Amino acid sequence: MTDESIAAPTTPSPDELAERLTEVFDLVGPLYRRVHRKVEEAAPTEGLSVGVRAVLDLLRTRGPMTVPHMGRAQALSRQFVQRTVNDAARQGLVESVANPAHRRSPLIRLTDPGREAIGAVRAREHALLRRVDGDLTMPDIDACLRVLGAMHALFEDVDVD
Repeated sequence: MTDESIAAPTTPSPDELAERLTEVFDLVGPLYRRVHRKVEEAAPTEGLSVGVRAVLDLLRTRGPMTVPHMGRAQALSRQFVQRTVNDAARQGLVESVANPAHRRSPLIRLTDPGREAIGAVRAREHALLRRVDGDLTMPDIDACLRVLGAMHALFEDVDVD
């Protein structure tokens, strides 16, 4: 194989790019809904709704946060996140603590049972994701994350409250 036989990547026109990105949307929506259903299937066993799972994972990765900050991070309304946090608190998975930066907006943090619960969920998800086929490479994943990140940035200004 010569260097001439390797096609150089081409930059698509804006219309070509938009058409291909539409294909990404066409995959992401159904994928999200199927993953949502898969998490719900496990909910009776693990006792976590999709929303509680998302809150626990966000707190696991970012540490204690206020409800408004969680809402912005997840592109969800503050009211929805508050209901989800209340569900998690009733289960003893999160707790409110004083927020030195804002007296009226407490920080929400994981409890030990919350850390254990999200750890168990992530271990189950990890085992499932190990079964992904397709001879994927790390550069493939990097490209996917770059594309989805760019698409996410396009809609960052959308108000979710």
